[in-house]
Amino acid sequence: MNDEPQATDLPLEELPADHRSGFVAVIGRPNVGKSTLINRLLGQKIAIVSPRPQTTRVRQLGILTEEHAQVVFVDTPGLHKPRHSLGEFMVQVAQQALQDADLILYVVESTLPPGTGDQLIASQIAEVAPDVPVLLAINKIDITPPDELVRNSDAYVALVKPADWIAVSAMRGLGIDDLHQRLIAHLPLGPRYYPTDQVTETYVRNIAGEMIREKVLLNTRDEIPHAVAVEIHEFKERNEGLTYVHASIYVERDSQKSIIIGKKGQMLKKIGAAARYEIEQMLDTKVYLDLQVKVLPNWREDQAILERLGYRISR
Repeated sequence: MNDEPQATDLPLEELPADHRSGFVAVIGRPNVGKSTLINRLLGQKIAIVSPRPQTTRVRQLGILTEEHAQVVFVDTPGLHKPRHSLGEFMVQVAQQALQDADLILYVVESTLPPGTGDQLIASQIAEVAPDVPVLLAINKIDITPPDELVRNSDAYVALVKPADWIAVSAMRGLGIDDLHQRLIAHLPLGPRYYPTDQVTETYVRNIAGEMIREKVLLNTRDEIPHAVAVEIHEFKERNEGLTYVHASIYVERDSQKSIIIGKKGQMLKKIGAAARYEIEQMLDTKVYLDLQVKVLPNWREDQAILERLGYRISR
């Protein structure tokens, strides 16, 4: 697939004269609710969600098309100081998204004042995308006392000096309609880059792999999340009502493998059942999910494995 999108839908002259479009880089510290916010704006799930930091690893597009606008959300990994090659890849993905964006949607958490991570992001925006407008979304207002909300909001606005800002709750949908309108207002006039019915650029089999990884993150202890990856080996429609999915869950140590499998295989069954349900909802077919757990020592530093799993690092 070409890196540069091409207008694939109606010619510009057949679109409304006020049609707006563009790429919105969704950036923020790990675990501030970026993926939840994108799913809420799209009205469906394309990005995995968990309470674990650095859940998002690769660039994911969420495409929202309306009569007068097409918004292409770019869900990015949280900017952080990398500690391994996988972390370097994630930071590169986030930085590239900033450079290519028409608008930066900077998501922060209203329950906390700006910290060192926010200062890092603010400096990255100023360094790699100084001319890109910033819309600040202050998330989680449903769980923030009013006095803290005012104090923390003022601190974030002073740090980033955004073109616009809004307080929202991605979890409960508060302020989402207003955010939606402001996003479109800040985009330039332009064509549709993707067909009207396309919601993401990510292959369905890759979304299925991310759904499996999400269920591992949600069901295992702290030593598992960053050491886990999922590879889809086979994704095939067996008949009109059944899809076969064969996947491997990779970890770095035997102890992690034991945790994911669980006593008498109960944890793996729980992960598989939850993942199968979501994949079935996405495909609208029954799914036979064949899961294996394998140990790949130190895979996060192995360039060959990282590239095989889709994490290609530029040197």
